[in-house]
Amino acid sequence: MSAAAAATATAAAPEAPKKKSKKLLFIVLGVVLLALIGAGAALYVLKSNTAGDEEGEDGEEQVAEHSKEPRVPPTFLALENMVINLADPGGNRFIQLGLTLQLQDAKTEADVKAYMPSIRSNILLLISQRTAEEMLQVQGKEKLAQDIIATVSREMGYAPPEAAATGAEGAAKKKKEKAKAAPNPVQAVLFSSLIVQ
Repeated sequence: MSAAAAATATAAAPEAPKKKSKKLLFIVLGVVLLALIGAGAALYVLKSNTAGDEEGEDGEEQVAEHSKEPRVPPTFLALENMVINLADPGGNRFIQLGLTLQLQDAKTEADVKAYMPSIRSNILLLISQRTAEEMLQVQGKEKLAQDIIATVSREMGYAPPEAAATGAEGAAKKKKEKAKAAPNPVQAVLFSSLIVQ
C-alpha cells in the first residue's frame, strides 16, 4: 500500500466510528422523542378519560339527584259520599258510593271545585242508570270510572278520553284528535267505598 492510501485508511478508520456514533445518537434521540410523544399522548388520553369520568359521575350524580327528588304527587279530591237509587226493576236497590278524583295538580283541583255542583249532578245521573249487577262486577266499576272521567272532562272543557276506536279509520282519527287535545288533568277515579243494597 502506498503511504497516501495508508493515510486515507487510517483517516477513514476514525471517521467510521464517528458515523456509527452519530447514527446511534440519532436512533437514541428518535426513540426518546417517540417515547416522549407516546407518554404525552397517553397522559392526554388519561386526562381526557378522567375528565370524562368525572363529568360522567357528575352526570350520574345529577341523574341520581333527579331520581332522588320525589315525583310530584297528584292531587286527590274526595267527593262527598253519595246514596243513589239504581236502575234495577222495582227501584228498591241503591248504592252508597265514595269517590276520590285523582287530579294532575292543585290548580286542577281548584278548577274542579268551581264546577263541583254540575259534576256531582252528572255523576249522580250516570250512576242512577246502572244496575246492581253492573256495579258489583269489576268491569262495571271500571266502565263507571271511565264514564266519570269523561263527564268531568267534558264539564271542564277538556277533551274526554274516547272509548276504543273501531277500525283503522277510527284509530287514525283518534290519534289526530289526541295530538290536538290538551292532556286530560283528571287522571283517575278511585273508589273509597262502594256498598250495594
